[in-house]
Amino acid sequence: MNDRSSLSPRSAYVHVPFCQHRCGYCNFTLVTGRDDLIDSYLEAVERELAAIESPSEVDTLYFGGGTPTHLTAAPLDRLLTSTTRTFPLATGAELSVEANPADLDRERMAVLHRHGVTRISLGAQSFDDAKLRLLERDHTASDIQAAVELAREAGLEVALDLIFAAPDEALSAWQSDLEAAVALEPEHISTYGLTFERGTAFWSRREKRDLTEVDEEVQRDMYLAAIDRLGEAGYEHYEVSNFARQGRRSRHNQVYWSGLSYHAVGPGASRFVAGRRETNHRSTTTYIRRVLAGESPVAESEQLAPADAARERLVFALRRLEGIDTREFAAETGWEVERLVGSRLESHVAAGRLSREGNRLRLTREGLLVSDAIWTDFLRC
Repeated sequence: MNDRSSLSPRSAYVHVPFCQHRCGYCNFTLVTGRDDLIDSYLEAVERELAAIESPSEVDTLYFGGGTPTHLTAAPLDRLLTSTTRTFPLATGAELSVEANPADLDRERMAVLHRHGVTRISLGAQSFDDAKLRLLERDHTASDIQAAVELAREAGLEVALDLIFAAPDEALSAWQSDLEAAVALEPEHISTYGLTFERGTAFWSRREKRDLTEVDEEVQRDMYLAAIDRLGEAGYEHYEVSNFARQGRRSRHNQVYWSGLSYHAVGPGASRFVAGRRETNHRSTTTYIRRVLAGESPVAESEQLAPADAARERLVFALRRLEGIDTREFAAETGWEVERLVGSRLESHVAAGRLSREGNRLRLTREGLLVSDAIWTDFLRC
């Protein structure tokens, strides 16, 4: 057995929890209106980084949130400096930073460029200002255009995130968003159907019938429209929600989908090292308090049993359109797919949701539409 999770991590994630405000659909780990915590947060991250035994060169480094670019130039510079001291970048490394289009300015962009950032992931979500207001975003379509231009001037790759199936959204409106995204020629596009997560404002508004969820069939049509239009425009559909120009896949996200190990720091951040998954406390204030008191920020820790680790690896790997080679999977995990998920595998193949050609197992077009149900089915085996 050649278990990838036992390899030393070559990737790292840093969670930046600050936002101007919380959008109604968001359930991520973040705080709003608490810029007074930024200095303490930076000190806590520096201490968490210092606790890592020795600097570890990485091939991918990802700053997510929250909104990393909510930090102004000076604290952003401090965060990048301390992080790359612990996780120096290997030659040709991918360094990604998530950004809100309204935050990016020349001063911040200069900091990102100076630290070798290669990729900006813009939370565009839509090019329709009315839809952006409904989603409670604080930027406009013109802000997206300006942010892309700044990134291009700095020589950075651009990744755009888009949301479909906003309340009462029509298929034609989503198709307009796709056309606007294609026109900007980003290297990468991610498309996500809006979900109503328990505990969010949108969940409560739907329960009160203040918001109406888009019909399931329309949501399917929207997803298929994205697959077809982005394919026509030259984007490779390489993962359930992700599309990229040739050679421009997200290298960092592929670490997750491939079952490799990775470091992570910051509130709510989850790491996977030597087969153990650890998650820091989601509360930013609790995370800061614990770290500055010399305590562990870890709230959850689990050493995955071999079968559970293999099953999780299977689910992540099958999210990729290329699927898996079942012989390679068995050699690397010590588990045959049939042994892990039993008859459920053949039931999905028979129903046309998975295809099996020789040793290659992958999602079909129909399977893409119901992939979440397949993963749930496999994980409860």
